Amino acid sequence: MRALMSVTPGGPETLELREMETPVPGKGQALVRIHAAGCNFPDTLIIKDLYQFKPKRPFAPGGEAAGVVEAVGEGADERLVGQRVATSVGAFGGYATHALVDAGMVMPIPEELPFDVAAGFIMTYGTSYYALKDRAKLQRGETLVVLGAAGGVGSAAVELGKAMGAKVVACVSSESKAKFCRALGADETIVYPRELDRDASKLLAGAIKEKTGGGADVLYDPVGGAYCEPALRAMAWEGRYLVVGFPAGIPNPPLNLTLLKSCQIMGVFWGAAVMRDPAGHAQNMGEITTMMKEGTLKPRITKTFPLEEGAEALKLLEGREATGKIVLTMG
Repeated sequence: MRALMSVTPGGPETLELREMETPVPGKGQALVRIHAAGCNFPDTLIIKDLYQFKPKRPFAPGGEAAGVVEAVGEGADERLVGQRVATSVGAFGGYATHALVDAGMVMPIPEELPFDVAAGFIMTYGTSYYALKDRAKLQRGETLVVLGAAGGVGSAAVELGKAMGAKVVACVSSESKAKFCRALGADETIVYPRELDRDASKLLAGAIKEKTGGGADVLYDPVGGAYCEPALRAMAWEGRYLVVGFPAGIPNPPLNLTLLKSCQIMGVFWGAAVMRDPAGHAQNMGEITTMMKEGTLKPRITKTFPLEEGAEALKLLEGREATGKIVLTMG
């Protein structure tokens, strides 16, 4: 098998393509021949030892993939062999031609669903649906504001918010990204600068209040940094602020704002939630799959790279240049 491996802590340029022995599935495991792997911002963190999980090196980043089951271990359903599947690989292991996964985490996919699309929805839609449904309990008719709305989890949140009946305001860093979000179904868009000073921060808070008619019932934040405080200032009474990620840095918001708004700040750790509640995860993925079949959700795969160019894919994510979903293909 081939794998793009992290051999030392560092950026995408430190990854090495290696030939390795194909693993054998153990008890309860399935060996998946990967055809496509989804790229996500946490992949840029885990190779720098900045993620919640710090695997022993060498390891391949990548948490989601799609392919064909080649073998199963003791206790796993032998009927899985030969099936086309999408799967959560865990925190790492997807940037490879083969991966061992928990057999209970593989999800058969229909022939008409391409591998690149199947590889690109588990983590982004799983994270966003868990955030909006289970954490914020988003209700029909509420206002949802999404920061970083053109990225992987952000664009999934826009689509899911609309599917759940919310008014969605997409906040992005360029007009081209705003156009992308309007195509996803966003009701309103806000273009903010890539760097916020005090004046720009006030303008962002004011724009969110204006577009939402007074404040956000739910605010989905996969960006962090200087964008947190103006967004928190634009919360509605008893609003729910979802903390999803920190590509712009870990913020230190003034907590008096939560008192003034009587609002909540909620952490969203989807990976841990999957491990703690696999049945809830399975139910959510089933509901997401149904929405995809009905055409309510349409994952946008905007760029694909071959495995050997995986570092270039991660550089796009690192630079916050990506729209929609980026996927690696294995050939």
